[in-house]
Amino acid sequence: MPRPPRDDRRSSLPTLRLRRPLRAALEAGHPWIWRDALDAFDLEPGTVVRIVDDRGPVATGLAEQGPIGVRVLSTRPITIDATFFAERIARAASLRDRVVPPDTDAYRLVHGEGDGVPGVVVDVYAHWAVVQLDGAASERWRDALVAGVRAARPALRGILVRTGRREQKKIELADGEAPPPYVDVREHGMVLRGDLAHGQKTGLFLDHRESRFRVRQLARGLRVLNLYGYTGGFSIGAGLGGAIEVDTVDVAPAALELAQQSWALNGLTAPHRTHARDVPELLEEARARGQRWDLIIADPPSFAPNEASLPAAIKSYRALHRACLRALEPNGLYLAASCSSHVDRATFDRTLREAAEKIGPVQVLERWGAPADHPRLAAFPEGDYLKVVLARRLD
Repeated sequence: MPRPPRDDRRSSLPTLRLRRPLRAALEAGHPWIWRDALDAFDLEPGTVVRIVDDRGPVATGLAEQGPIGVRVLSTRPITIDATFFAERIARAASLRDRVVPPDTDAYRLVHGEGDGVPGVVVDVYAHWAVVQLDGAASERWRDALVAGVRAARPALRGILVRTGRREQKKIELADGEAPPPYVDVREHGMVLRGDLAHGQKTGLFLDHRESRFRVRQLARGLRVLNLYGYTGGFSIGAGLGGAIEVDTVDVAPAALELAQQSWALNGLTAPHRTHARDVPELLEEARARGQRWDLIIADPPSFAPNEASLPAAIKSYRALHRACLRALEPNGLYLAASCSSHVDRATFDRTLREAAEKIGPVQVLERWGAPADHPRLAAFPEGDYLKVVLARRLD
């Protein structure tokens, strides 16, 4: 039986007028309206607002603070309330039921703009979920969002909420019981140990799940170098794939300790060396003594956190590619990744091409991005942030 329509309260909402012709972009699905594209307003973040232009209503969304003026939730007449968020989270959960691979209990349940819940990320780690709220608008709807996660995944033991960034980062238990200091999860059968309270992102980098699995498929008989390795996911994948030795490099000793623990949890016995080092220095020292590897993985933190940093980021990616290619054995494999949304795929490919100019031919074998539990909107290229290239240095 069809559900009766909910009452449309949009006509009584605060109304914001577009100063730019953005109707087509919003109707196509773009989830942001920059503040300077709207008439001036002063509303509490999280307030439900109606967006109009000269032709009438355009969208409904949440007022935000900062450069993003409004996070768009719908271009259809709809009431924004706790039920709305529960339905959006349930829709996201139904997709994960189809696309998360077998023997995997760590995945992204809600991917912000890609799932129609802008500013909200929800990651599941076995029996716990971490809700990460980006911006004051989503923080105002915290209770409704937590309730929606609980409804979509009632078997969860607990739900954590993360807010703020860097020094202002805060994590709180919002529902159920707190997780242990470390949580072990499975990914394509591989065991990974994460720290949900203090780790980067929400604990692990779940967007590289299929990249780690690809390394596992390629690593048999190879000597592997995992740069910016964090808790060693790529290293564990390589070990399970039959690598004969693995080096993991990261500046954080605590992350490397988790990498060693995960190595042991998977019953791996091949040599696994960890190096709490700066990556450029380590690569330069390896070059000086002629040390090379058969497979190198380089997944650095974002080199371009904003548009102004793009020129410097391009130089950094080019220099990293060049150093890694020099450290490869002839016919060695190079998996390069960028999580910088300001560096598009064409630019990232160009940095690899330019890095190879003085080294020799490089084959591009594959390109990919984040897996299906990180859906991207076609109208929001900013959301397609992850670029991965698998290449081979020819002899």
